[in-house]
Amino acid sequence: MSDEAHYRFPPASAYRLNRCLHALKSDRAFVERFRADTRSAMAEMGLDETEQALLARLDRDGLVARGAHPYLVFMAGLRLGMLAEPGTLEYF
Repeated sequence: MSDEAHYRFPPASAYRLNRCLHALKSDRAFVERFRADTRSAMAEMGLDETEQALLARLDRDGLVARGAHPYLVFMAGLRLGMLAEPGTLEYF
């Protein structure tokens, strides 16, 4: 058995990225701003160029490698997908 932890807490350096993902998951007003002007919404959250590029294409592996919490990446993607194609997923 390995002593290496399966899960690591996100680093402090990923705070802005995780805050943005949480807003995408939870804040309807922010989601609408994000959908209307993605770059401005990400800049509003203080994301750097690399984070913006990863989030714009919802690159799960890249976001997690930058310190994004996997649950927030999943939920943000789910919320955006639900809004893009409302009939494909049941609202929860």
